[in-house]
Amino acid sequence: MHIHILGICGTFMGGIAAIAREAGHRVTGCDANVYPPMSDQLRALGIDLIEGFGADQMALQPDLFVIGNVVTRGNALMEAILDAGAGYTSGPQWLSENVLKGRHVLAVAGTHGKTTTTSMLAWILDQAGQKPGFLVGGVPLNFGISARLGEGAPFVIEADEYDTAFFDKRSKFVHYRPRTAILNNLEFDHADIFPDLAAIETQFHHLVRTVPAHGRLVVNARETALDRVLARGCWSELQRFGARKEEPGALRARGEPHAFDVLRGSLKIARVDWQQLGEHNQLNALAAIAAAEHVGVPPEQAAAALASFRNVRRRLELRGEVRGIQVYDDFAHHPTAMRTTLNGLRRKAGLARVLVVFEPRTNTMKRGEMKALLPWALEEADLSFCLQGNYGWSATEALAPLGAQAVVADSVDGLVAAIVKAAQPGDQILVMSNGGFGGIHEKLLAALKH
Repeated sequence: MHIHILGICGTFMGGIAAIAREAGHRVTGCDANVYPPMSDQLRALGIDLIEGFGADQMALQPDLFVIGNVVTRGNALMEAILDAGAGYTSGPQWLSENVLKGRHVLAVAGTHGKTTTTSMLAWILDQAGQKPGFLVGGVPLNFGISARLGEGAPFVIEADEYDTAFFDKRSKFVHYRPRTAILNNLEFDHADIFPDLAAIETQFHHLVRTVPAHGRLVVNARETALDRVLARGCWSELQRFGARKEEPGALRARGEPHAFDVLRGSLKIARVDWQQLGEHNQLNALAAIAAAEHVGVPPEQAAAALASFRNVRRRLELRGEVRGIQVYDDFAHHPTAMRTTLNGLRRKAGLARVLVVFEPRTNTMKRGEMKALLPWALEEADLSFCLQGNYGWSATEALAPLGAQAVVADSVDGLVAAIVKAAQPGDQILVMSNGGFGGIHEKLLAALKH
């Protein structure tokens, strides 16, 4: 079958393209911005890419068009598809019907930590010899790829609550029909499609409805929003992890900075020794261990696999060091994720200064929905640097509670200049954005050299 994918260079749709090619389909695709590294990865797989969404692509005459959620009405190619009555479907629907059917799907949902937890779970199952397929919204360093078809029954998928396509406004994860589902956490996000937290809770409830009675829900016990989701109905085995903060002993420290014990619920005690930072990653690991147990991997074996887990690109990834100043890159973009990422680096840095650089890039942040939380998210930083864009709100006013610890600039170059002026040998610089941030990492490292 020949499938033509619209919006192919996004991580999710690019992953679908790779899986489809591995399954033996002819795959072509188009996007508004065909650029590396995804374009290079796809071309290496023999996938032809086209820049833009021209209606002339109808001449390819594929058997099916697969539509990414970046495509809207008014898109020239999409209008031509509709006019011609050609066959089309969404990425999640194609995946459900052609890849996931008949497999043991392990879905990882949550506002934060989906990519990391999905990568952990895929690595655990891989090391257990289960040869899982997976689709991750990032590139796990252990695999070097974001997706594969796999040979075994398990398929591990990052289960996004974002909408499926312009013609299907359900969350993507409703299509996956998991037997094992991780509900990692739940906060308000995606203000462009959800009016409030209750609307997102409804979508999570719809996901819970699709898990069979013999399936397992792995749920963060600290999240009141998830308690409300489960109160609307739960028909599957329930495994909680990470006891509430007021309860003792959920994560018992052993004195080592990179070790913790699994103690929660029915999970046996197993020691995890690894190099990941922050309690949020310990919670991610607990969720992955509990999910892996559902497909026959003992916690002790899962813990041993996590010792060699190398995380995901753009998750506290060290991009370079100049004159003793280390520059890290992280995908964090929601205030809670920013706070937990900063806390993890703060613990590692010890007495060294931590400088945070960020841009409010998501639709939710641009709308100003989370601006009041920014001082809270950044309070552990010695200095914070923010890019002021056309947000309709003032970053200077939002960060005023931080006083002189906050610096705002209206360009990437201006931000780099301010950071270089303030930086000292030994500083840890944490750059947080879910985009390219104007190449700030390379610009910063180059400026620090001089």
